[in-house]
Parts: sequence; C-alpha cells; structure tokens
Amino acid sequence: MIGFNGVKTLFLIVLLSGLLLIVGQMVGGVVGLAIAGVLVFAMNIGSYWYSDKLILKTMNAHEVTPQQAPGLHRIVERAAREAGLPKPKVYVVDTPMPNAFATGRNPQNAAVAATTGIMGLLTEREISGVFAHELAHVKNRDTLINTVVAMLASTVMIIAMFAKWSLFFGLMFGGGQRGGGSDQLANVAGTLVLAIFAPIVASMIQMAVSRAREYSADETGARNCRDPEALASALQKLALGSQSPRVQAAAKAMVGAEAANHLFIVNPLAGGPGRWFASHPPVEERVARLRTIGRDIGQIF
Repeated sequence: MIGFNGVKTLFLIVLLSGLLLIVGQMVGGVVGLAIAGVLVFAMNIGSYWYSDKLILKTMNAHEVTPQQAPGLHRIVERAAREAGLPKPKVYVVDTPMPNAFATGRNPQNAAVAATTGIMGLLTEREISGVFAHELAHVKNRDTLINTVVAMLASTVMIIAMFAKWSLFFGLMFGGGQRGGGSDQLANVAGTLVLAIFAPIVASMIQMAVSRAREYSADETGARNCRDPEALASALQKLALGSQSPRVQAAAKAMVGAEAANHLFIVNPLAGGPGRWFASHPPVEERVARLRTIGRDIGQIF
C-alpha cells in the first residue's frame, strides 16, 4: 500500500510533468519539447548508471572490508537483514563532518558510506538507526525516483533557458518590431514570465520530492529496526554537531558536498536555503514524526 509520502511524491511528479508540458508547448511546441526531453533523458540515464561511482570518488570515499571496520560492517549487515536487502558495499569518508549516505541504482548495486565524524559522534545504537534510514532509501528506490524528478526538472530548466535566449535574440534583431501589437507584447511578456518562474517552481517541486523521500526513509527505517528513538537521537546530535565551525569548514572544503547534499542524512551545510528550497525537512519535524512512530509500535520514551 502506498503511504502518504508515496502519494505526495506521485502527485509532485505529475505536477512537475504537467509544468514540463506547459513550458514545452508554449516555448518550443511539440518538436522543441521532444528534443529537450531526449537530451535530458540521455543525461539522466547516464547519471543513474554512473552517479554512484562519481559520488564516491568525489567524496574520496574508500571501501572498507569487515576486517578493517568490523563494527560498521556488523551494523550495516544487520540493517540490510532487517530491510530484507542484500548487504551493500561499505565505504568510509575521512572527514570530521558527521554524516552518512547511500547510493547505487538498485539494491543489488548499492553502497553506503559513513564519515569518520559520524562514527566519532554517535553511539552504535544511533549509527544503527542512521543505516536503517539509509537502507530504507535503497529499499524505496529513491535513486530511481530522484533521477526521474531530476530529468523532468532539468528539461523544464533547459527549455526555459532556450526561451530566454530566443526572446533576447528576437528583440535584439528586430523580431519584436513586426506586427502584432498588444497581442504580441502579451505573448512576449507571458513567455518571459514563464521562462523566469518555471525553473523556480521546478526546483521547488524537486526539493519537495526530496523532503518527502526523507520522511519516507525515516519511517521505513524506523519500522524496520523497530527503534525510532535511535534515529531521532542521531538526527538531533547530527544537527547540532554539523553547526560547529570546524565541521562547517570541512563541509565547505569538500568538493561536491553542496551538489550532493540531498544524499546525506542531514544537510551538511548549516544555514542553507529556505524551507521551500531545502532538500531535507526540519530535524525537529523528523524527530516528532519518529517519536509518533515509536509510540505506535510501543516504544516508550
């Protein structure tokens, strides 16, 4: 059965698809929409197949064996078993930034990574809650969902960019001086407004999908490990630990941290964009939801 966040995600994808059709039809017609769609589809399929390798390399993550990190492997193996998934590859990122992420196009090709910062900050129980969340992302196929959403949003942005340049060259070379009067002026104004605001709306929808998937991973992971308080406690520590000047300096110095912030369990960059453009829900709301789940399953705080 699809839960609330699944329905919300589906609705947002349909909404984003509708925005794409409207922008494409107004700006480039069917042909323009098809060309942009094919280009972005190819780009995102390539991203879907190879983004895990690129992300791990960008983050300077190195794979660790059970002999090198027995405790971490034990936690990941237990989380995979609780989620009913094959055990993913395990990586470590040497940074004081306390965080973790999962990547990979499907459960058979998944990888999870923990930073040295998170392993020094959280207890084993809290780290178990974190990896229950990350394996939930794998189980929920969030990589596929994010790829589809990114493809749609990117297509909207590319078409809007074409619209702005076509208006610019049209006005520069006298295209706007031919007949049409007020109707032509209204058409130009409408296209300009669409070209400016459509990418903003597309970005807002994309981030809303990301937040919905975080809520879903919280719930799935908490129910799989039957310890919502472990994840709730971990999120509170991570939110506080991420704000220290030393950690923020490390996060800003890490190449790719900003572009990949939606992958992390918490946003590594404090003081990020406003709520509507945030890739993660507020930690306070996530903790409150987890504690509601805890009461539902009989966990007493």
